[in-house]
Amino acid sequence: MSSAQIIDGKGVASRLREELAQKVAEFQQSKQVQPHLAAVLVGDDPASAVYVRNKQRACEKAGIRSTLHRLPAETSQSELLELVHSLNEQSDVHGILVQLPLPDQIDETTVLDAVTPLKDVDCFHPENVGLMVQGRPRFLPCTPAGCQVLIGESGTQTSGAHAVVVGRSEIVGKPMGMMLVQKGDLANATVTITHSRTRDLTEITRQADILIAAIGRPNFITGEMIKPGACVIDVGINRVGDQLVGDVNFDEAVSVAGAITPVPGGVGPMTIAMLLQNTLTAAILQTQALSE
Repeated sequence: MSSAQIIDGKGVASRLREELAQKVAEFQQSKQVQPHLAAVLVGDDPASAVYVRNKQRACEKAGIRSTLHRLPAETSQSELLELVHSLNEQSDVHGILVQLPLPDQIDETTVLDAVTPLKDVDCFHPENVGLMVQGRPRFLPCTPAGCQVLIGESGTQTSGAHAVVVGRSEIVGKPMGMMLVQKGDLANATVTITHSRTRDLTEITRQADILIAAIGRPNFITGEMIKPGACVIDVGINRVGDQLVGDVNFDEAVSVAGAITPVPGGVGPMTIAMLLQNTLTAAILQTQALSE
């Protein structure tokens, strides 16, 4: 049994971050502006705290300033909105990241909509989503953009390929499908988006030249659901006991797929690299707007 090529997301992300650090330094030198990401963390969800810490560390290494605003779990929606509005107004803050999930008393959509589109480095605002759907993105959503780069790194041809996305979330599934169907590099694919109501899921996933699993269920995609030689991108991060596992049963998939991302060390590091890229883009756009 041949074994799949393992797509090294950690290595690719590290290379991208080095390139980005160079661009940040050049931008800062020419414009006298340091890109600045403000992260907002509400409550004490341990996974969220880890993500935010990783993001801050990556910012520092790339020469991007990062500020963390920690709010208690009982913060009201109006208090959070007040903070978001004040960050919108601060001209030295270029990107605003509200770490999800938020506590139950806060409506996520209302808060994400409150972030001004020019600082929406997660690409969650409807204006930015609309621009992306029309193929003229201001920012690209971080996780799908990272997945797209990894598909390219594996040497997989996207043009004319059948890409199947398992999961229809606003954060990964839907934007992933939209990005792969666009005209352009690492796109031009024929896309099927599947979800919990899809009939005969295995029949559909087995047709995928590119299979993206983003359903949030550990080891959900088994070896028999994968077309031999397919490129498999595993977006899932699930804690099972003291282990982190993806949405794909890696041990089964690795002997069927042509290329596959591991968990951890696959998509995760790429998400952060793309966030840094968006923060630099935001700083460039805002600096241009001020000088016009």
